[in-house]
Amino acid sequence: MPFTHDTDVALQAAVRLVNSGEEPDTLTTVAELDAFYAEFEYTGRHDGDLAELDAVRALRPALRSVLTTPRDEAVALVNEMLADAGALPQLVRHDESDWHLHAVGPDRPLATRIAVETAMAMIDVLRADETSRLGVCADEGCEGVVLDLSRNRSRRFCSTACGNRAAVAAYRSRRRV
Repeated sequence: MPFTHDTDVALQAAVRLVNSGEEPDTLTTVAELDAFYAEFEYTGRHDGDLAELDAVRALRPALRSVLTTPRDEAVALVNEMLADAGALPQLVRHDESDWHLHAVGPDRPLATRIAVETAMAMIDVLRADETSRLGVCADEGCEGVVLDLSRNRSRRFCSTACGNRAAVAAYRSRRRV
């Protein structure tokens, strides 16, 4: 099932944020947070300081939970995230984007907006019973989150590096036999 553009982007941003905490950590500076903000086209408040970086980094465990927890348990996490933020969904249009939902105002902290956008995206995933599109990387030793938006649901690895590592290991194993 294809999701709306804003759902796809929110899920991709959440997965990237969660996976940034895997070794090596790829979200350690304000400049890296600035790049993340720009890449996923966030709008609204962006303080661009260490406090904001720390708040966004602190979101990673909660986002990992909501992305990888079984459906019925994820519902409670989504509801909690929305309640904690005092979410009030409203239709907005800005920049190049057509009408879409924002659930908190642009003046709220970036970490709050990321949490709420992830929760709103997960609403679509949960209602469509598409939690199988989220999982943990199939590479042994990797705990990266995988988002599979492909038609045939064939994505198993969080990154090309993990996929290549598994392919090389399988090749070497076949060559030994």
